[in-house]
Amino acid sequence: MTHTDDKILLGTLLMLGFCVTAPMIDVASKLAAVTVPIGQITAARFIVQGALMLPFMMWLGLRLMPPRAALWPLFWRAVFLIASTYCFVAAIRVMPIADALAIVFVEPFLLLIAGHFLFNDHVGPRRIAASLVGFFGCLLVIQPSLQVFGLIALFPLGTAVTFAAYMLVTRSLSRTMHPVAMQFNSSTIATAMCLPILMLADLYHWPTLDPVLPQGWAWAWLVGVGIAAAVAHMLMTYALRYAPSATLAPLHYLEIVSAVILGYTIFNDFPNQMALLGTAVIIASGLYVIHRERLTARAGLTAPMLPDTQP
Repeated sequence: MTHTDDKILLGTLLMLGFCVTAPMIDVASKLAAVTVPIGQITAARFIVQGALMLPFMMWLGLRLMPPRAALWPLFWRAVFLIASTYCFVAAIRVMPIADALAIVFVEPFLLLIAGHFLFNDHVGPRRIAASLVGFFGCLLVIQPSLQVFGLIALFPLGTAVTFAAYMLVTRSLSRTMHPVAMQFNSSTIATAMCLPILMLADLYHWPTLDPVLPQGWAWAWLVGVGIAAAVAHMLMTYALRYAPSATLAPLHYLEIVSAVILGYTIFNDFPNQMALLGTAVIIASGLYVIHRERLTARAGLTAPMLPDTQP
């Protein structure tokens, strides 16, 4: 086995670690949401994640303060991440994690279309058709969820849209910023935005935002959200350092498998037949898009896309 093969194997193992760890963010959020408001869970994620990123910033010798030119992009990156996190936690508070995650997986298709219009990425008719099929799969998941959970089933679509915007800002920033610095700065900016909102919510008693004093295991779930988020994103970051995104992208859909297993084991949730069919359609469409991305990358038209849909 060559040195290159060793690096690809390491990147693959790290990506598999991400697929197992990322749904734990959702599990901890769902457990915390039993007694803790959604806004407080969202803020806890950024507080803990920022604190955990600080030692990595110091270890890597990175500047704690971002460049002035990066402040506005980081601000919008934090805004989109707050919105996507809030929407997803609001959804899984009542929905099965796997159902919500399957809907969020339309984000790569949104990213594909947005990349075409904003960055002039080449998008052929086959990938557009695959994106439409993937969106149809999303509707298959949403339709039974709407009947059971009402309009809350649309929240994962909000996550998909805002996280696509987050990824577009990330794509722009990644040319000049270290990924660890982006994680740290985004977390600190998001924390600075969340805390005043929680203070106002406490003053005016806004539903879903008014903070409470966590009791018992709720502290563990809140801290767990931030720990799982930090670990998952670090695994993703270093996986991409050792293996190309075209190799790792198909593995990312294993996150849904992990979500189904954890959801069934912990919450006794299991997607119904329509949701399973829709999930299969989304995965098949996504894998086809990845295949087309590889072909166009070889032709020098665009870079392979990694569908990072973990908020």
